Amino acid sequence: MLRMSFALLLIGLPGEAQDRSLLTVRAHDLWVSAVTFSPDGTLIASGSADDTVKVWDVKTGKAVKILRADGKGITALAFSPDGKHIASGHWNKNLKLWDWQASKEVFVLRGHKESITSVAFSRDGKRLVSGSADDTMKIWNAETGKELLTIDPDNEYDINAVAFSPDGSRVVSGDGENNVKLWDAKTGKELEIFEGHEATITSVAFHSDGKRIISGSMDNTVRIWNLASGKPLHTLAGHKDSVTSIAISKDGKRVASASEDATVKIWDIDTGKELATLRGHDSGVMSVAFSPDGTRIASGSKGVLKVWAAGK
Repeated sequence: MLRMSFALLLIGLPGEAQDRSLLTVRAHDLWVSAVTFSPDGTLIASGSADDTVKVWDVKTGKAVKILRADGKGITALAFSPDGKHIASGHWNKNLKLWDWQASKEVFVLRGHKESITSVAFSRDGKRLVSGSADDTMKIWNAETGKELLTIDPDNEYDINAVAFSPDGSRVVSGDGENNVKLWDAKTGKELEIFEGHEATITSVAFHSDGKRIISGSMDNTVRIWNLASGKPLHTLAGHKDSVTSIAISKDGKRVASASEDATVKIWDIDTGKELATLRGHDSGVMSVAFSPDGTRIASGSKGVLKVWAAGK
């Protein structure tokens, strides 16, 4: 039986450590490498090195579906915009598209030469972008499984994070060379390099306005970049260890960052101010996601999935 614990929501001053934990589930046998909300916010998918993808009811903490990857650890997850499919990246170089309700693999996308590190859907759900430890990105047709484009930065650094721009015309990547890069999603042309992080980039995201990029790094910081100038608007410093994952609220006002320091922090995107520190994980937090309505945050660590009240 799943073990769950519920905690009372305590309201505190902005920026202080707060107990906002709503739900804790002993979700996996190994590290929870990825979490993502369904588009309607009622479900959370979690992926783990224990070779499973599990889909959870947000309110009850019960698993409603378990997808088994048969010895192929999960490294990345994304729900399709219509909620019908889940894309999963694996240690064995493959990307899978699941009809999760039917527990059926729709496509196995092969082409990367090393493990998948990240995956994201375009906003219209028609394409997928994947990053890999083989130092490349690939863009796929999510409706046919066909590879559309390979982007090779021509270096020897892993691509650790990828995301589409809101209009789908560009892709942002984060790599082991400490750089955030912007690419043309149709031609693969490099458009911009954002330099300033002092260690490997672990996570990237496009702001919904299409004018800003947010990145997390092993240098313990989150940076908010202005696309027009290529310069950072804010450097968010406060974590005591590597930032492993970031997520932006749908309204574009907040960013959540997960860290190996066992905390999740919430920041104001416009001002760079720290709004809250969420404590409760006993080990490093590897993944974080905002619910579509912005009221909750999911995070994953060593075997544990937690849901938090996100505040305002």
